[in-house]
Amino acid sequence: MINKAKILIVDDDALNRIILERTLSDEHEVYLVASGEEALTFVKHTQVDLIILDIMMPGMNGYDVLVELKESSLSHAIPIIFISANSSHEDEAKGLELGAMDYIVKPFCASIVKVRVRNQLLIKQKNDLLEMLASIDGLTEIPNRRYLDENLEREWRRSKRNNSSMCVLLIDIDHFKRYNDCYGHRAGDDCLKAVAQTLAAQCERGSDFVARYGGEEFVAVLPETNQQGAIAFANKLREAINDLNIEHNASLNASHITISIGIASSESSQAYTEKALLEEADSGLYNAKKSGRNAIELAPIGTCERLVCQH
Repeated sequence: MINKAKILIVDDDALNRIILERTLSDEHEVYLVASGEEALTFVKHTQVDLIILDIMMPGMNGYDVLVELKESSLSHAIPIIFISANSSHEDEAKGLELGAMDYIVKPFCASIVKVRVRNQLLIKQKNDLLEMLASIDGLTEIPNRRYLDENLEREWRRSKRNNSSMCVLLIDIDHFKRYNDCYGHRAGDDCLKAVAQTLAAQCERGSDFVARYGGEEFVAVLPETNQQGAIAFANKLREAINDLNIEHNASLNASHITISIGIASSESSQAYTEKALLEEADSGLYNAKKSGRNAIELAPIGTCERLVCQH
């Protein structure tokens, strides 16, 4: 059985929602909301393949909703089709400039709606495959540096616009060079895969992600997370890697593979860019290694505050 595409219809007019649902529900799984605010909440919890978005709505209009959707790592890749009773070319051009993929004028023609929806879903299917291939690390099969750079920048902008905190964790496998020297590079690759998959598996929220930063380093990005939440997540990561119990007799701090973590939080930071926040996390990681490894350190600008965690 082929899974139906999930389509979210956003329109304050109940009749329009009903017409579009009847037009598309035979071939697709259709969800309905009546406002932009509801749409933004909906996509935080439910993955959709396409959004049909009315421009003129009370509260947030369609343009504002589109900007929010494009700024979020959860929804930036979802194709948007604008709908409007206004056939103005200026309105259509504005929507396309902001990132909408197509534009449908009311009143609806069912056959045109179906074709345009089908076309956008086919394009998305191909783009998703290409994006996945370009954004996944070949060895560990988790997001790579390219994905990290793009999504960290997007989440940084969103946190600044919404005045919400976000945290970045820089994670390093302790004494990994000694592991490779002792067990060989093939075992080292297997170790990297196991650690990467375990780190990624700890991300329970859709907005959180772990990416391979390079070599034996990884980065976790936690939007809408304060320092205490980041500390709790970091300890969860550290414990999960300890629980793997991968033998490391060449380690200078444990008999198994461990990780050290540096944490940077925008709520205690003076960083003006996402790259500066990552540099702060690197400062925390440096101090975690300096303190004996298998440790967690929080690094505000100019200082490094030691976190007490169980060893």
